[in-house]
Amino acid sequence: MSETSTKTNPSRSRGTYDLVLISISAALITVCSWISIPLGPVPFTLQTLGILAVMLAAGGRRGTFAVLIYLLMGACGLPVFAGFKGGFASFAGPTGGFLLGFAVAGLVYWLLDKFFFRQLMTSKMNTYIFGAVNSVIFEVVMYVTGVIWFMAVYAAQTEPVGLAAVMSWCVVPFIVPDIVKLIAAVIIGERAGKLVRD
Repeated sequence: MSETSTKTNPSRSRGTYDLVLISISAALITVCSWISIPLGPVPFTLQTLGILAVMLAAGGRRGTFAVLIYLLMGACGLPVFAGFKGGFASFAGPTGGFLLGFAVAGLVYWLLDKFFFRQLMTSKMNTYIFGAVNSVIFEVVMYVTGVIWFMAVYAAQTEPVGLAAVMSWCVVPFIVPDIVKLIAAVIIGERAGKLVRD
């Protein structure tokens, strides 16, 4: 057997590593989604904590793929969403925009992480700061997508509803909990990232 045939293919090893990490990350997001407390139309979950921690630890690319796999599992009917729900109906309802918002926000996070923030993370403190800033941007994009979708679907299925009402249902009750989750995600993501970054 030749020497080259006994060596591990670096690209194959990296691909396998990424696949395993993305799968574990999608499973983590699922578990966090199952921890749910009903708060009006949109339940309080640890979903965003799991997603942000994954983004910060695994990086924007792998984190975004983990989110997409998580959403795909839900679309296929697996009970991965809050309240052990799944299926396409979860996307079609008024709150489905927040699920879609995870994908949109994940893509924005990935692009900012790759082309902007990653270049500025030259020290541990910068990693915390820019990780937190990118996480805030993620939350804003996710909420904007979710609120727009909620207003459109609610108007089509029930009656037109104002922005102030939707904000009071879907955003305001979650501001403080999301700040706490964001801080926790930054801390967890930074520490876990030391174990998974290559």
